[in-house]
Amino acid sequence: MTAQKRNGPAAGNDKPAKDNTKTDGPNSIANRFKGTDNPRYLRALQALRVRPVPREQLDRVAGCSNGPELIAQLRRDGLEIPCTRTRKKDRDMFDCWPGVYSLTQADRRKLNAWLARRAGGDRASN
Repeated sequence: MTAQKRNGPAAGNDKPAKDNTKTDGPNSIANRFKGTDNPRYLRALQALRVRPVPREQLDRVAGCSNGPELIAQLRRDGLEIPCTRTRKKDRDMFDCWPGVYSLTQADRRKLNAWLARRAGGDRASN
């Protein structure tokens, strides 16, 4: 039995994947971020507010094992959260293209508006 090479240029993964960061557009209903009470999402959003976060670090921060799905749900909830592919070397010195998530200025405005609504609602209920 021969071992197959599964990484590097021979595996066909030496180029970055196409970014799939399209949103529904500025006039969509999903354009407004409705907020979340999910602790994983809240931890991820807090980390993203501080700095761009690589996918592996997002998993650790959020406490999940599928960061891309977490980001996909936040996108469905109205945020853009683009993913920039960065060229790195893996442990075998092959090129790889890990994703780094970040917030756009529009995302920051949506989050700030949601946090203001959330804080206002918390004060009204006390």
